Amino acid sequence: MILADAAAFATSLKAQGALAGLDLGTVTIGVAVSDGMRAVASPLETIKRKKFTLDANRLLDIIAARDIQGIVLGLPRNMDGSEGPRAQATRAFARNLERLTPLPITFWDERLSTVAAERALLEADTSRRRRAEVIDSVAAAYILQGLLDRLAHIKAAS
Repeated sequence: MILADAAAFATSLKAQGALAGLDLGTVTIGVAVSDGMRAVASPLETIKRKKFTLDANRLLDIIAARDIQGIVLGLPRNMDGSEGPRAQATRAFARNLERLTPLPITFWDERLSTVAAERALLEADTSRRRRAEVIDSVAAAYILQGLLDRLAHIKAAS
């Protein structure tokens, strides 16, 4: 089920369990996962995109192996907040994925997540080649961490 915002997503989740974050690109999908307490997001892997079925099967394998309880996709909004073709493609991917898993799915504004990931990798003195290999999964971790922080705020407020 696709949920419109973090509050609705929070109410659909079990009290504990890992979440997955996805940075959906045209060539790759960055994947990050959280710990079971939902405090920290960590980059996991970058999937080279082929066809939706193959991509989804790899994601479902990760979900099963890590007992994932929910999925957040980075929503690539324009800088003015509007949604363009990439955001529409992300929403279409979510609708297709929704047919394959009962897990709750939501979106998180990913504006500047890749820029932040690139900056962090540069500060860590990561080589250009290694940055290219991990940038998408690090961006997915930024997306997921944003949602985790929001979920913690929602929990503290209730």
